[in-house]
Amino acid sequence: MASSLSETITTDASSENNNVTITGKIYTRLRLTTKSDLYHIYQLFYQIHAYHKNTHLYKATESSLENLLFKENPLPLFYGPSVLLLEVSPTPFNEPKNTTDEGFKPVLTTFDLKFPVVEGEVEEFRSKYDDGSDKSDVYIAGYAFFYANYSCFYDKPGFYFESLYFRESYRKLGMGSLLFGTVSSIAANNGFVSVEGIVAVWNKKSYDFYINMGVEIFDEFRYGKLHGENLQKYADNKDKNDG
Repeated sequence: MASSLSETITTDASSENNNVTITGKIYTRLRLTTKSDLYHIYQLFYQIHAYHKNTHLYKATESSLENLLFKENPLPLFYGPSVLLLEVSPTPFNEPKNTTDEGFKPVLTTFDLKFPVVEGEVEEFRSKYDDGSDKSDVYIAGYAFFYANYSCFYDKPGFYFESLYFRESYRKLGMGSLLFGTVSSIAANNGFVSVEGIVAVWNKKSYDFYINMGVEIFDEFRYGKLHGENLQKYADNKDKNDG
């Protein structure tokens, strides 16, 4: 997957149709999100709702996401809600410092492309992250969202892997292994005991991906959720319970 930087990079940019076509190689940077990314996080979270055809359930705002991800008194790194953002570029990224101000060293990777990749929303998804360089050909491609969870079966916390998502142009490029593998590496290197989450049985490619990444599926358990009106029934009974 990783390759040398010596081969030709071909990029085609057109301000007229707001497209950038990347051929040959694509360069990626995986980093922790910052406040400058809130607009893009909001858009990506909306897109995954659209992918699952449930945008009517999407209640988040940029303000609520800021409160969720960037609290004034945050939990220790990776214990609270954490988002790794995947950025892509037709040109190489600068080598990062040991760690960023966010406490995580960005992961740089190079992918060989078997077919051209078209960034069709150049201005909409141009990265706003300031890494101290003048590089402007950086676009947001996807994310991984996870946070610490706890179980009475273990003496240490694990990760709940909430979602993994790529914009359509960046699917089928092998980048899923980079994101899930990085989250798993963070868990293994920081004393977390597991990475778990929901695997959609109807999505065979996704299901097979997680199996190939080493995820064990427990068929004897079913996912349950108390929400909406059924949850609010308990709020209505609060006064009675207090009495």
